[in-house]
Amino acid sequence: MEYNFRDIEKKWQQKWVENKTYKVVEDKNKQKFYVLNMFPYPSGAGLHVGHPLGYIASDIYARYKRLKGFNVLNPMGYDAYGLPAEQYAIQTGQHPEVTTKKNIARYREQLDKIGFSFDWDREVRTCDPHYYHWTQWAFEHMFNSYYDNRLQKAQPISGLIRHFEEEGTLDLDVAQGEELMFSARDWMSMDELEQQEKLMNYRIAYLGETMVNWCPGLGTVLANDEVVNGVSERGGYPVVQKLMKQWCLRVSAYAQRLLDGLETINWSDSIKETQKNWIGRSEGTEVVFKSLTPDANGEKEGHFTIFTTRADTMFGVSFMVLAPESELVPELTSAAQKAEVDEYLEYVKKRTELERMSDRKVTGVFSGSYAINPFTGERIPIWISEYVLAGYGTGAIMAVPAHDSRDYAFAKHFNLPIIPLIEGADVSEESFDAKEGIVTNSPAAGKESLDGFSLNGLTIKEAIAATKKFVTEKGIGRVKVNYRLRDAIFSRQRYWGEPFPVYYKNGMPYMVPEECLPLELPEIDKYEPTETGEPPLGRAKIWAWNEAERKVVDKSLVDDKNVFPLELNTMPGFAGSSAYYLRYMDPHNDEALVGKEADEYWQNVDLYVGGTEHATGHLIYSRFWNKFLFDINCSCKDEPFEKLINQGMIQGRSNFVYRVNSDDHSKAPVFVSLGLKDQYETTPIHVDVNIVHADMLDIEAFKAWRPEYKDAEFILEDGAYKCGWAVEKMSKSMFNVVNPDDIVEQYGADTLRLYEMFLGPVEASKPWDTNGIDGCFRFLKKFWKLYQQENLDDAEPSKDSLKSIHKLIKKVTGDIEQFSYNTAISAFMICVNELGQQKCTNRELLKKMIVLIAPFAPHMAEELWEQMGGQGSVCDAEWPAWEESYLVENEVQLTVSFNGKARFQMTFPADATKEDIEKAALADERSQHYIDGKTIVKIIVVPKKIINIVCK
Repeated sequence: MEYNFRDIEKKWQQKWVENKTYKVVEDKNKQKFYVLNMFPYPSGAGLHVGHPLGYIASDIYARYKRLKGFNVLNPMGYDAYGLPAEQYAIQTGQHPEVTTKKNIARYREQLDKIGFSFDWDREVRTCDPHYYHWTQWAFEHMFNSYYDNRLQKAQPISGLIRHFEEEGTLDLDVAQGEELMFSARDWMSMDELEQQEKLMNYRIAYLGETMVNWCPGLGTVLANDEVVNGVSERGGYPVVQKLMKQWCLRVSAYAQRLLDGLETINWSDSIKETQKNWIGRSEGTEVVFKSLTPDANGEKEGHFTIFTTRADTMFGVSFMVLAPESELVPELTSAAQKAEVDEYLEYVKKRTELERMSDRKVTGVFSGSYAINPFTGERIPIWISEYVLAGYGTGAIMAVPAHDSRDYAFAKHFNLPIIPLIEGADVSEESFDAKEGIVTNSPAAGKESLDGFSLNGLTIKEAIAATKKFVTEKGIGRVKVNYRLRDAIFSRQRYWGEPFPVYYKNGMPYMVPEECLPLELPEIDKYEPTETGEPPLGRAKIWAWNEAERKVVDKSLVDDKNVFPLELNTMPGFAGSSAYYLRYMDPHNDEALVGKEADEYWQNVDLYVGGTEHATGHLIYSRFWNKFLFDINCSCKDEPFEKLINQGMIQGRSNFVYRVNSDDHSKAPVFVSLGLKDQYETTPIHVDVNIVHADMLDIEAFKAWRPEYKDAEFILEDGAYKCGWAVEKMSKSMFNVVNPDDIVEQYGADTLRLYEMFLGPVEASKPWDTNGIDGCFRFLKKFWKLYQQENLDDAEPSKDSLKSIHKLIKKVTGDIEQFSYNTAISAFMICVNELGQQKCTNRELLKKMIVLIAPFAPHMAEELWEQMGGQGSVCDAEWPAWEESYLVENEVQLTVSFNGKARFQMTFPADATKEDIEKAALADERSQHYIDGKTIVKIIVVPKKIINIVCK
């Protein structure tokens, strides 16, 4: 019987649906295993062959764990909100939901063809009100919570209110925007509006003024990774920095727990290091500086605080720098410098934080003010520069150019003093790394310091400790731990996103009652911001909250007494993808995000598979979200993802044709084949890889590809046109996108699955080469052929066959556990060749191999399992175990050498003694040629390696 993959795959995909083969329910008699892929966004282009890489890798593991007896949860759904669908709606007027549903249907069709073991009964979509009900619910709980630093967990805001009523801010240790001080009496004298304003300083979900990437062309705030070179990635619209009131999540409160949690999970060191750097923990000192700003009456005094990890370098401070967004900028800008400062701030508005961090060019402007060094009393100029960011520390730094590279570059550029603080430090060309050494110039010779304080002669370590003690005792600062991690901006000025369950009374936000959720996204007539600059939801007619009737009503009824305006912003993309793994556990529960029984059974994700591009954003936000849900007893695990595997990228293999350069554009273009192109002046042009086969161009298809090529002429080599090639990112613009549907149609889903894994290690990036897929296809046909022998029987298998199969079981089991799928596939190929040579016909041995290949090629495995009389689905078979006894080598092959030169090989019993080996080697007739007429000096036998006969 031929390997008819089309019929086989169609048959089993239909059976899996009919029999609900992949439906999973909680089963306390089985150990659970939860496999999850990172949420896909369903784009209009559908899948290319790079997208399924991670899905195939996780599916192999999910199938393997099921065969090992685990109860496996392997769900799939869609991160359905996104800017592309909204932009398409703006351009065409088509509702984003229509576009999204169409894209999802396309994705589902493609995914089904590849044969994944997803439990589609658990599918979720972030744009479904039944799903975002629980995103809104979580947001409301964050709004009604604060973070207690002593308990290291979220607590109900009602407890904080009680503390204010009894003690004000006395003995308060909580996460907060700014440090407020008021008494219980002060609190009780405040009206509701004032109290709500104060509480906003502590809520985990809060309204705050933040600097954002504002894109007027798109009418929305963009994340850093959505901005490239000062314009939006989508559409290329200008982006500026703007201070806006936004919803934020107090992610920074969880910074230490996010760090500590990394020690408890099985992630790669590189991803952990990326997260640690993003969180950016540093221990240092906050120091207060006095400021002097020229004014009409002379100089106005003020003060500001800086954070430094190296207060011991205070004697080397030669200037201060403010972040352009700092609230201190208008306060410390002198009248004489205002025009210059304003011009500089306009420039910085067009720069994203990412660009400012990565770009090393030196820019800045003098504020006109000076600071007073608290150690020396010296006046220090205060500058403003983009290399300082407002979100880290206090948004103001003390610059020590001798020992910091960016401070050094700034000082050199603006001709500011550079004072070395380490004995022997050479700062003539660059800054000096001051982590070790003996302190000097602290203070410099002839200079005075506060109370005669000196660090001269101390080691760096001693100087840091002495400075912390001195600063604390003198009341000019305090020791503090700081984090680079900032609170997440949680508002977007777009339509296609989760609505906030928020209405406004007297400008202050109130939550829609929990029992009234979900607050559904309303219909609007256009998807652009309003003419007055409001977000698109400003166009909604039925978008106001009737507090008494607890329902959404026409906004014309707003009276700010009973009917109030609803929030016009929507939540960002990461809102729906931050807790989806919990919803998969219990997707049809109308009473809770996840029921207690389901949560305690599935607990958290055992294997999470996705790209490294999510190392910071998604993985930080999901971990934060889960820790909050853990705090309020909604999740039984503090960490959501136990093990993380980052799949690499499948790169495109581009093809090129070479157009002969010509100034006469009236003639048809001429293309020269690769091997002849050096004889002409040519321009390489990308060509659609789907009309190229083994680097040979289908000339007729090329002529039909584009109108301008219909009359093209070709200079061929050996009667054919050979294309050039290069490995590049898979992209539509490079015409190197390969549609998995085409591969499935030509070779089958099992071949696609096998080939994607055979390309190389899961974590590595590798180029796609359709030319190489034929090898995997031939292997599957060879595998299939083994089972089509007419003489299959139950006779005793040979020792060689037993050894081949048990060697394969051991190898494949170990390789799957290590995600070394490419080497497992190589082992299959070797074993199939061996069994063919051995003419293996034993049913039981061959059935074991069907189970082994089932995770990789499930359609073929199901068909062969049925042919061989297997019961039910191969998915429910038992993973075979290997026996070491079959793996013992009975014979060894040794090389026989004479005077160190290898001459021939001999086979010996594995347990042969040294004497037996010597005797047999000398008795072999081939040895006579090398020892005749010579004296044997000695015989060296290295067991299981060589025999060397030394003779003269």
